[in-house]
Amino acid sequence: MPEGNIIHRLARVHHRWLAGRQFTADSPQGRFSQDARRLSGRTLLAVEAHGKHLFHHFEGGVHLHLHLGLFGNIRHFRAGAPPPSAACRLRLASPHATLYLSGPQSCELLSPEAERTLRARLGEDPLRPEASPARAFEALRRSRAPLATVLLDQERISGVGNILRAEALFLAHLPPQLPASELRPEDFERLWAALRLLLEDAARDGRIVTPHAPPTALTLPGKRREDRFTVYDREGQPCPRCATPIVRLALSGRGLFFCPSCQAPRGKKR
Repeated sequence: MPEGNIIHRLARVHHRWLAGRQFTADSPQGRFSQDARRLSGRTLLAVEAHGKHLFHHFEGGVHLHLHLGLFGNIRHFRAGAPPPSAACRLRLASPHATLYLSGPQSCELLSPEAERTLRARLGEDPLRPEASPARAFEALRRSRAPLATVLLDQERISGVGNILRAEALFLAHLPPQLPASELRPEDFERLWAALRLLLEDAARDGRIVTPHAPPTALTLPGKRREDRFTVYDREGQPCPRCATPIVRLALSGRGLFFCPSCQAPRGKKR
């Protein structure tokens, strides 16, 4: 599932390329035909992201809400778009740009009021300028579940997925199984700063490259840099700080990667 950095990058690209253009809309798949007719002929005014949710604001107070989920995909074409596949839920077309959306978890039209209601249920998004670190801290501390589990709750902090939680917890020197209710203010400050750093860099560059991550075989001079992680998906490989082998555990049905030395529970640091 795309994490918040990807959705924010999409919002920035769509706002820059597409805002101010008028689109025709249809649903080759047929499942969005009625709402596509409501969109067709309207001008796109703005595009915003909140966590893993994408909002396209069209004239007339018509807002398109997208959540890509596990299987959603958006394809972009400047001109000469090929025929859409039978799975294309929504096609937005203009003389200068065409978008094909397929497989989203959510694709719906909302009124401005309905969008505000939806977004009120979401947690603080570290990439949004109005985000409140104080509210995010309190939201995390209201749970006794492991911090690594609570970070994936989109109603507490919005936009964090499996990769970002592993890398941010490592950068913040925090044990992933620490009860969230025991998070201290200074711990949260490091965590919030790590999340903002990772999200902003990845939204800008299109890749998550954690500071001090070891190079990968895909990172070659002169080539576009690829994702580079310190702990995520590096089970058994040496920690870039202390060379202890990275551990993978199953937590709440997801793979959790961390350094058992650098991120040992309080009082048990090696």
